[in-house]
Amino acid sequence: MSAIAPASLRLVPRRTTVEGGTTSNIFSVDVEEWFQVGAFENTLGRDQWHSLESRVEQQTEFVLELLAQAQVLGTFFCLGWVAERFPKLISMIATAGHEVGCHGMDHRRIFTMSPAEFFDDVTRAKSLLEEAGGKPVRGYRAPSFSMTAECWEFYEKLEEAGFSYSSSIVPAKTDHYGAVGLPRTPFFPLKNCSVIEIPMTVATFGQTAFPASGGGYFRLLPMFLSTWLMNRARRQTGIGTVFYMHPWETDPDQPFISNAPLRSRLRHYTGLAAMSGKVKNLLASSTFGRVDTVVAQSFEWDADQ
Repeated sequence: MSAIAPASLRLVPRRTTVEGGTTSNIFSVDVEEWFQVGAFENTLGRDQWHSLESRVEQQTEFVLELLAQAQVLGTFFCLGWVAERFPKLISMIATAGHEVGCHGMDHRRIFTMSPAEFFDDVTRAKSLLEEAGGKPVRGYRAPSFSMTAECWEFYEKLEEAGFSYSSSIVPAKTDHYGAVGLPRTPFFPLKNCSVIEIPMTVATFGQTAFPASGGGYFRLLPMFLSTWLMNRARRQTGIGTVFYMHPWETDPDQPFISNAPLRSRLRHYTGLAAMSGKVKNLLASSTFGRVDTVVAQSFEWDADQ
């Protein structure tokens, strides 16, 4: 992140008192097909997607039922690709009271795009999601958390497209993504841009940061360790967890891609059978809410501004 001076980034001011109850953690879902993940991007070409079994409807409906049973509302960052093919699914998410956010059009990493291509990508996806869900879409999450210093100007494009916030940064380094040294609480990426960045949760150990936001780490690690990491991050930052998952992570019956690299197979398939139980336990142990609701309760910020 050499092009960005983390110390110069302005944090979003915190509220002196938290309004609207005790909700302090965020529950988010990245809605995409099982075959659109980074683990398979070098094994399954985009030209093969049309021939692969679609499971995103049943997987997402299962997650919706988990949340309904726990009486939890969350934010679903959905691909425009999904909205284009399954608009009723987006409507179902919105009708249930969840926030519909944008995950881009077809899970292309944003640092592979020009500014114009990025703007076209998010505006097209946003339009499809709003048409299907019937409500404005204010939130954005980059596929594979691919916001980098090289495309930092894209925050201006998000503002131009009508977004209020992004949740596209993991302030830790992994083999798949990450941006070490950036703030761990909501901040303004650009001085003259109203879009805020809501970073994913990480816990620090000295100079090392470790993801504690859910996703594959939550699925692969023992429950007690994930909970410990989330609690450590909360003590360090004074804010709740920004948790995320994918619908396919609760589906052990999805197709098995035997010709994918071993590391990719381990990353994708390990822990699928246990994931739904772990999510149920998490929802029962803590209070969660939508991105827009939780951030507005805790920070001097309005999603509609």
